[in-house]
Amino acid sequence: MSSTRKVRIEDEDEDGDITLDNLVEDKDYSMGGERSERARQENQALIDELERKKRARSMAVPTDDGKVKARLRELGEPITLFGERAPDRRDRLRYVLSQIAAARGGDMSDIESESEESAEELRQEEEFYTDGSPELLEARRRIAEYSLPRARDRIAQQREQNKIPLSRTIDLRKRVFADLKTYSILGSQIADERPVSQIRFAHDGRTLATGSWSGNVKVWDIPSCTVKKVFSHAHTDLVGGVAWHPTADLGDEASTVCLASGGGDSLLKLFAMNESKAIATMRGHQGRVCRINFHPSGAYLGSASFDGTWRLWDVQTQAELLLQEGHSKEVYALSFQDDGALAASGGLDAIGRVWDLRTGRTAMVLDGHAQAVFSIDFSPNGYQIATGSGDDTIRIWDMRSIKALHTIPAHKSNVSDIKFFRRTASSTSQLGDHDMKMESDDMEDVKPVVATPPTQSTAADGTEDIKPTVTPGVPPAQRYHPSDDKYQTGLYFISSGYDGLVKVWSADDWHQVKALSTDAGKVMSVDISNDGSFIASGSWNRSYQLFAGENVNV
Repeated sequence: MSSTRKVRIEDEDEDGDITLDNLVEDKDYSMGGERSERARQENQALIDELERKKRARSMAVPTDDGKVKARLRELGEPITLFGERAPDRRDRLRYVLSQIAAARGGDMSDIESESEESAEELRQEEEFYTDGSPELLEARRRIAEYSLPRARDRIAQQREQNKIPLSRTIDLRKRVFADLKTYSILGSQIADERPVSQIRFAHDGRTLATGSWSGNVKVWDIPSCTVKKVFSHAHTDLVGGVAWHPTADLGDEASTVCLASGGGDSLLKLFAMNESKAIATMRGHQGRVCRINFHPSGAYLGSASFDGTWRLWDVQTQAELLLQEGHSKEVYALSFQDDGALAASGGLDAIGRVWDLRTGRTAMVLDGHAQAVFSIDFSPNGYQIATGSGDDTIRIWDMRSIKALHTIPAHKSNVSDIKFFRRTASSTSQLGDHDMKMESDDMEDVKPVVATPPTQSTAADGTEDIKPTVTPGVPPAQRYHPSDDKYQTGLYFISSGYDGLVKVWSADDWHQVKALSTDAGKVMSVDISNDGSFIASGSWNRSYQLFAGENVNV
């Protein structure tokens, strides 16, 4: 109790009139003397300092270190202090400006106007976009002209597909997944002396390309697994990626570009079937070239590299059109949308990016993986993307909502490759070698689909095991209407992992349909033929494996 209050109580006690009603309580501490006054001043100083720091944080200062030094010199301050870094120098400039504002009574209008002028000068000197060449401008125009009609046709087909009765869609889905359940290993073939880094099917579904760590690129006949062509020592270092031209001429005498490869020697090579060596070499990357892909038009080639960039090349002139940065670490994966308007890249920084090739802008950032992105692919529906990562998961992204739709715990080790199923117009049936592009006369001989429900049971792993219904007297290729073919595109996708497995996934509910064991250690790459007849995987043990369903005619 303070001495002042004690005296007041004693005085009241002498009068004998002290009660709870007349007891005085000092709430404002106005009788505290010099100590209370000093405390108020200290509190006010702290409040003023907090306000100054708040104003200083909102104050705009140049980000260029040279501009910061020039501003400090104008204010009569040392341009640098011992051990001071650029961020510290910016903080010191902000502190000095806030002190000047406080000395002026908090008027920061002049200081902010000077800072805005400096920032405007900085913006005028620095450009966010790099000037592109006239060739790049022409390429963007051509890509826009190519992609817009394809996008229109895709949307029209999706609207038509939405009119299909739900019962027919369910029957088609069950029929396709029942056939996928029957897939098993057809054979294995030693492909090279070192691990097979990537494999890709050509558009005919019967030709396979392999690239290996020995630098060789080979072309194989499927399903006989015999070598058709060897491009020996195509690269002086490992092959990081191979890709077929969308309209490749696979004849032995074809002289046009049919195949491309990228290697650890930082080079890209173009091949033709009538030559034993590369017909063209593209130089520009400063690091190892990883995955590559042809643009759907076939006029351009994209490449991802360990130099932190991905690049776009003109196939005809072999000129570099675009050098695109945007990843903080190495870029590993690259894919093009089927329309041709967008590209997606994945890097070792665990980030994926979607790029608009028509404008050069970033359309979406795929941020969510915990480790490097090793594979990326667009869904044929045009708005979904699948990414595979070193965190053992596959993420499904939706560009319409700009977010991740689903995360699949896919493999026990790295997800090395992802491919959506795409049926082309020239593809044969998944259930056999019967050509599904029939004329009206042929349609008369096709028997209608028998509406008998498939037999269902429970598999050993607890998943629904759907047995295909076989109607007596109906050939396998005639079990469904040919018009169902185009609706199978994008119905499922496949993935490979370092756990030695190839897995098939539903693309509507993201459930596992089938797991295929390679018995070959790490699976480096996987692909599926355009008719769905074969799945191929390239492995660490120098071989590739071929899988097929029980109804495929070999």
